[in-house]
Amino acid sequence: MLYVEYVVFAAAAFALLMPPAEEMSPQEIVKRSVAANEEDWKAAPMFSYEEKDVETKGDSRTARTYEVRMIEGSPYKRLIAVGSHELTPSRQREEEQKEQREIARRSGESQSERESRIRKYQKERAQDHLLMNEMVRAFTFRLLREEPVSGRPAYVLEAEPNPDYKPPSHEAKVLTGMRGTLWVDKAQFHWSKVEAVVFRPVSFARFIAKVEPGTQFLLEQHPVTDHIWQPTRFTVQVVASIMWWQRNSNSDETFSNYRLQTASASSSH
Repeated sequence: MLYVEYVVFAAAAFALLMPPAEEMSPQEIVKRSVAANEEDWKAAPMFSYEEKDVETKGDSRTARTYEVRMIEGSPYKRLIAVGSHELTPSRQREEEQKEQREIARRSGESQSERESRIRKYQKERAQDHLLMNEMVRAFTFRLLREEPVSGRPAYVLEAEPNPDYKPPSHEAKVLTGMRGTLWVDKAQFHWSKVEAVVFRPVSFARFIAKVEPGTQFLLEQHPVTDHIWQPTRFTVQVVASIMWWQRNSNSDETFSNYRLQTASASSSH
């Protein structure tokens, strides 16, 4: 709880130092929103939650729901439902036993094994963090209007690529081919919603893979405490090609039942 109190204090102090929102340019509103989302990003590992993943590839559709929580420094996903059906009692016991085996395995890791596992998790988080921070430089913003999101007033900003932007990494290069709309909570400056679409091809992996126009992203977030927000939905419609092979897929991830996780809960169920 000390960390949460620090986050709340830091957010309140930052708000006092900033000028009233009405005096801000769109770019300043976005900068302030990035500061708010920075605190959300830092706080994310403190929560356990439920995650439902729905993936569609061609005529194939799969749906699975997981309980996600931190165990020994990285998340673990325990299956709790398939499709719209909860697991049978025997399958529940099987998944619980699998989780207990993983807890035991992680507890018995050597220092190098533990560091390698946590480093992989932190690398994935760092990539997401980079794209969030690069938004301010990668786009130019225009304030369109104000409208409510889930009953909370929000600024609606249009985002267009900044022609002078130089991506610092291959991952950030995708921003050069995207445009979108950003909803920023008027009271706390967290992102309520982000919609983005790829409008020109963007190459990856030394130009072998390419994200094509028509690829779309949607992120929705809600408060999980008084001052911390976390994702409630993330959807991706991918139009991509790898060399001559076209690959289209849709994924829809929803997140719910966020709970602050105690230190003891991270090492035992």
